[in-house]
Amino acid sequence: MTDTTLYGFDGSTYVRTLRCVLARKGIAYDQVPVNVLAGETRQPEHLARHPFGKVPVLDIDGMRLRETDAIVRYLEARNPEPAMFPADARARAKADESAALINNYGYGAIIGFVAYHLFPDLVGGKDEAARKSSIEAAQTLAKLVIENKGDAPFIGGGDAPGYADYLLGPLVAYATMTEDGPALVSVDGMQSWWDRLSADETFAATEPDLG
Repeated sequence: MTDTTLYGFDGSTYVRTLRCVLARKGIAYDQVPVNVLAGETRQPEHLARHPFGKVPVLDIDGMRLRETDAIVRYLEARNPEPAMFPADARARAKADESAALINNYGYGAIIGFVAYHLFPDLVGGKDEAARKSSIEAAQTLAKLVIENKGDAPFIGGGDAPGYADYLLGPLVAYATMTEDGPALVSVDGMQSWWDRLSADETFAATEPDLG
């Protein structure tokens, strides 16, 4: 047992993001699975942790933190190495912008066409127009984050994966399980980035078991 507890199941992209950051920073934790797909986030026990029924939630250092961005930024301040954000101000601004774009636009776009294929019942059936719109939005997101990355190997702005990479990676992993995945990774620069991230030991070790 540790004093740090992560609430959320491994199939959640945001939980995988946080597991990557915790692993990279060497922070030990216990995990309590809370399955979104099984409706467990809407149960009273979890609503007491997060009234909006979301994961992850992290109990650490005697406090409770909700929302991935806030959690990761606390972990960065608490355990600065290895850094999840660039030290250079301009590079950090671009990495922060990419993270915001992924959170605000990329998640909904990619999950939109992923759900079409993998979880149609959760989105009210197969809406072809919505699928196409999601793919287009996902491609726009990909172009923006690759542009922000510039010559850096990773979207997080460094030579190793950063926060933005661990945000986008779990989403792309699901995208590549569908026939629409190629439309996303074929965006110029995406396939080479995806190959580098896929080779990252931490990212590979957090792949969820969906069997």
